[in-house]
Formats: sequence, structure tokens, C-alpha cells
Amino acid sequence: MHNAIKFLKHANWSVRLGLAVVVINVLCALFAPWVAPYGETEIVGDVWEPVMWSATAVPHDPPAILGTDQLGRDLLSRLMFGARNTIALALVTTALAFGVGVLLGFLAATMKGWVDTLLSTGIDILMAFPTLIFALVVLAVMGTGTTVLIVVIALIGATRVYRISRAVAMDIEVMEYVEAARLRGEGLWWVMKDEILPNALPPLVAEFGLRFCFVFLFISALSFLGLGLQPPTADLGAMVQENAAAISFGILTPLIPAGAIALLTVGVNLVVDSFLHKASGIKDVP
Repeated sequence: MHNAIKFLKHANWSVRLGLAVVVINVLCALFAPWVAPYGETEIVGDVWEPVMWSATAVPHDPPAILGTDQLGRDLLSRLMFGARNTIALALVTTALAFGVGVLLGFLAATMKGWVDTLLSTGIDILMAFPTLIFALVVLAVMGTGTTVLIVVIALIGATRVYRISRAVAMDIEVMEYVEAARLRGEGLWWVMKDEILPNALPPLVAEFGLRFCFVFLFISALSFLGLGLQPPTADLGAMVQENAAAISFGILTPLIPAGAIALLTVGVNLVVDSFLHKASGIKDVP
């Protein structure tokens, strides 16, 4: 706790802003069922009612602060539940991608030979397919269930994680302390877990944040195309698509979930940039 307070005290405004955005989104994701004014699918008024401070706002109890969506559901409540669903899905998918990618990358770097060749060739084949087209084809064939969605996006993410974890592990694997561990008779798993992983954590943690942003945006893009989380489940990308027709009438409702997506992405990137800067050992010039 003391280290966290010390870090915030010396952090610049961009890091504090990024942390504030991330914390607010996490709190909304954790406590959405208790803090949201209305239920996830509850219809509270007419379609596309304006924000509460508008002169034409319709009174509600509790108030519909951000107005309503295309079905008359409270937009603020939908945003909270959408953040809950999308962030949870992105975290699970990113964690799965990292588990698979890091394990395979470390195996390729430490075992070398035919193992490295086989794994790298397989990854190259997967990466040869355009990301969005690959996901669209698989989801169109296998369906748009949550499990299929997680597996497909995790598979795509694992290929990128494999590349960076393999590159980092190959640099660490030739170090003297790794050779000393092998001479002591330590096994492959011990070397990966106790020698390579601790020294590879800074770039991998930073990559986790960046990969989370990619997965978060990718899920939103698939939902916008109708292949992500299915209605009536709230999803930020789907909310943009569902309310897109409002733009034709000069109603800015779809820009609110779009702004929430962009804000979380920027917030995570600000925190990741700060972590990378600190891990690099570069001192700020006074």
C-alpha cells in the first residue's frame, strides 16, 4: 500500500489519468448489478431519450442520466453492464492467450531444434491469415457462442504473444545464470519457471496490457459486426452498432459507448507506457 501511494505521488498527470480511467471501469465492472440505476435489459422509457441535462429530457426516477437507447433502456446502466461483460471477456481471453503463447514461446527458446522449427512454422501459418477474416470465418462456421469467441480470439492473440515471449526467452536463455542452472542439473520446467520467467516479466506485463487493449477492441469490433456477445447481453461494441441509426437523426447516442471504448483503451495504454518507462530504468530529466 505504501509503495502504491509513493508511486502515485511521483507519477505524472497522464499516469494518474490512466489509472483513474482503469479504476472507474473496473469498479463499474465489479459492482454493475448494485450501482447501475436500472437492470441490464429493463425498458425505462421511449427510444433515444436525450441526456438528463437536456431541455427536452424526460423525467425518470432514478433519472436516465445519459438518456435511453434504441429500445428505451437506460444507457448508463447498459454502459456499466457492457463494461462488465466486455472487460471480463477480454481479461479471460487475454489470460488464456498469454498462458498458451508464453508456454510455447519458452519451450521453443529453450528446447530449440525441431521443437522451435515446428512451433514457429505453425505460428507463421496462423499469422499468415488476416486476423479479422480468420475470426469471421471460424465464427461463421462454429457459431458465436462465448466459448468459441474466447478460444478464437485467444488463438489469434497467442500467436503474437508467442513471438515476443520466444524472442525475450532466447535473449535470457544464453545468460550465464541459466547455463549455471543447467550445469547444476535443473530441469527444463525449473529453468523456464525460476530463471527465464522472472527476468522476462517486465516486457511480458507490458505486452499483457497492450494485448488486452487489442482483445478489447477486437471483441467490440466483432460485436459491432454481430458476431460478438449476442443480445440482450450488453456489449460496448454492439451498443454502437445498435444505436448507429440515431446519427441520421442528429442523435449522438452511439458516440457514448464508442467514447467509453476509446477512453478505456487510452487509459490502459497510459498505464502500460508508464510501466515500460519504469522497467527500462530510464530516469526522467528534471
